[in-house]
Amino acid sequence: MDATQQDATARARELQRSWYGEPLGALFRRLIDDLGLNQARLAAILGLSAPMLSQLMSGQRAKIGNPAVVQRVQALQELSSQAADGRVSAAEAAERMEEIKKSAGGSVLNSTQTTASTGAPTVRRVVREIQSLLRSVAAAGDIIDAADSLAPTHPELAEFLRVYGAGRTAEAVAHYEAHQS
Repeated sequence: MDATQQDATARARELQRSWYGEPLGALFRRLIDDLGLNQARLAAILGLSAPMLSQLMSGQRAKIGNPAVVQRVQALQELSSQAADGRVSAAEAAERMEEIKKSAGGSVLNSTQTTASTGAPTVRRVVREIQSLLRSVAAAGDIIDAADSLAPTHPELAEFLRVYGAGRTAEAVAHYEAHQS
């Protein structure tokens, strides 16, 4: 790989970090490990071709262009964390992966997948939906530029754009929880 390709890959991974919270290679490897998948199976569940998944993982491509695929990634992340901490059995995880594969990637906010205790979407899922929506309409740099423009007259709105449009999920979850009554 020459210096130009290395620079392009580094830029793509940095964009992935700003859009998805981490490079997609690391995110996808964690999903593969936590859910006992291989790359071909992960690609099939997400609705991506195997070469596209490989390009995203290696940093040859930066962005997932299909919002439904982004939402499937988010659903798998939630399932992965539940499987990793034992809240979901392997059999239930396999069943849920089939449901995720068949999903059209509709809005998480009106999804039927909710927490068992309250019947409401988890904070993390709501935050990821907001992030996905913002990031589907503009790149992180553009969102930050918009936030900078709004900051003098609308600082709270500027903060919202920065946190949800360009920040990490953990920061957005903390922001969301801090602003609930």
